Amino acid sequence: MSMLTPPGMGGQYRITGDKYPRMRPPRRTGRLVAALVASVAVLGLIGWGTLQLIDVFSGGGGKATASGSRTDCRTRTAAAPAARVQALPKPGQITVNVYNATARTGLAKATADELRKRGFKIGDVGNASKQFDKKVKGTGILVGPPAAQDTSLRVLGTQLGGTELRADGRKGGDVDLVLGDKFRGLTKQPAADQALTALTAPEPTASTKKSC
Repeated sequence: MSMLTPPGMGGQYRITGDKYPRMRPPRRTGRLVAALVASVAVLGLIGWGTLQLIDVFSGGGGKATASGSRTDCRTRTAAAPAARVQALPKPGQITVNVYNATARTGLAKATADELRKRGFKIGDVGNASKQFDKKVKGTGILVGPPAAQDTSLRVLGTQLGGTELRADGRKGGDVDLVLGDKFRGLTKQPAADQALTALTAPEPTASTKKSC
């Protein structure tokens, strides 16, 4: 082996000129690729974690509607539409028979005249029959067919308080007002009108709604 042969070459290389062969270590390409892949994966995980933190602190975004939005719903109370009630007749559609069951004279006529001024139609006016004469101790009794219990008699009842409602088997839509011992006159016009308005305009019911 020549003295110019670099050690470790085992005589495989010979210097034929004035240049030595370059001594390069083996390339570590595999390690570099693995390190690069690992770095990319770490950066990806860091980015994904950052997005998750932003999503948590900002409220969840659009994908949280399946679970998170339901727990964050607030219950609100809103007015529901007014409940439907049976249509009531107007005073001009009601015919009232006025009967006096007391010992006071002229009471039936005076009451009938006042009801006429308030828009009611007037039928018979006079003394009460033996069924009621001198037997009505309260303000009065309102008598009519069963169908009038929740219609005509309710409207007539707004004109005086403390009356009793009774149904009989009569035919037709006329109703009776039998005046009793405690009757002192009809309810004042403004109060009667207010009661009639409240009767035909029910208050709306409340309902709860959830909004997210």
